[in-house]
Amino acid sequence: MKKGLKFFGVLALASVLFYSCDQKTASTAETASTGEGVAAGDMKVAFVYTDSVINKYDYFKKMSEEITSKGKRFDSDLQSRAKGFEQEVATFQQTGGNMTPNQARAKQDELVQKEQNLMTYRNNLMQELSADEAKLMNDVYEKVQTYMKDYAKENNIDIILSYTRGGAMWYATDAIDVTASVVEGLNKEYVANPAGAAPAAADTTAKK
Repeated sequence: MKKGLKFFGVLALASVLFYSCDQKTASTAETASTGEGVAAGDMKVAFVYTDSVINKYDYFKKMSEEITSKGKRFDSDLQSRAKGFEQEVATFQQTGGNMTPNQARAKQDELVQKEQNLMTYRNNLMQELSADEAKLMNDVYEKVQTYMKDYAKENNIDIILSYTRGGAMWYATDAIDVTASVVEGLNKEYVANPAGAAPAAADTTAKK
């Protein structure tokens, strides 16, 4: 599974700075007169290293391990089926000369169909694993986003930026890095309510 997923919508830092420079006077006046909004200079900003938040999130690690284990079971089952098919082909190659033309043709058709079924089975397993990964990414996104909103409110933070390599933010002082605090809170929440996590997708190998 690919890591380093961008789970948070990033507000372009350049836009924030531009707004701050161009609208500071107007925003301050509006805030004073209406009591609404937050002046750019008064905004409390923080950021998290996105890769660290995801990779150190216990729920993500647990579910990733389950998907990896499932993938290994799928691979073992597929290899076993492929080996059985190869043996059947080898047997036909050795004994086919003793069959009538019609029998040999029927066996060839049977082997072709089995090969197609094996390929379809392999594709289905790959699609199932891909669906599991996509579901996990969506679950993690929702859980982290929900936690971030609560975290921001509890700590009076106006903006939490996502720091990812190649992202919109090139630098931020460590003073506003809340990664460790967010990871700690996420894992405490998970430990307190592990049953709230989405269950792993069912293993379908036994159904085939």
